[in-house]
Amino acid sequence: MDHEVALSIFRQSGALLEGHFRLTSGLHSPNYFQCAKVLQYPQHAEVFCRAIAERFRDEKIAVVISPAIGGIVVGQEVARLLGCRAIFAERENDAMTLRRGFEIVAGERCLAVEDVVTTGGSVKEVIALAQAAGAEVRGAAFIVDRSAGRAQFEVPFFAALRMEVVTYPPEACPLCAQGIAVVKPGSRKV
Repeated sequence: MDHEVALSIFRQSGALLEGHFRLTSGLHSPNYFQCAKVLQYPQHAEVFCRAIAERFRDEKIAVVISPAIGGIVVGQEVARLLGCRAIFAERENDAMTLRRGFEIVAGERCLAVEDVVTTGGSVKEVIALAQAAGAEVRGAAFIVDRSAGRAQFEVPFFAALRMEVVTYPPEACPLCAQGIAVVKPGSRKV
């Protein structure tokens, strides 16, 4: 996917935010990718998810798994494009779990997807969950990789858009030092 086209979609959707944000990882950043604002438009969701689906089409994926909440729409659309099932994991007692009757059959080829990764923590948890259920995890994919190459996975991974975005540990955040209020726009506590 063309970098400038992808950024244009984010800007046009009002999804590339500037300010002072606490990310799901706990890190702080002056920028935030609110993928939900892009994914509210099915034509944009299809553009990004088609790039993911095409990258993994030859893997014969049987199930796409995503962490709730941010990855649900991405997982659904990628699964539609691949012609397979879509399930999601939810956080229960601080651990990703399969609920709502979702299950993974041992040996199923699985793809883990997410909207945005910074550290990759949620995706790694979903991969571990799928592997513990006996899945053959064939890859991981995201709409946006904002990790600047820091997020690494034990499976092949792909991002429709890669952006190097500054992040800070809270104790070293210059925005905090300036007294700028931090905002937590993500879904971790939902």
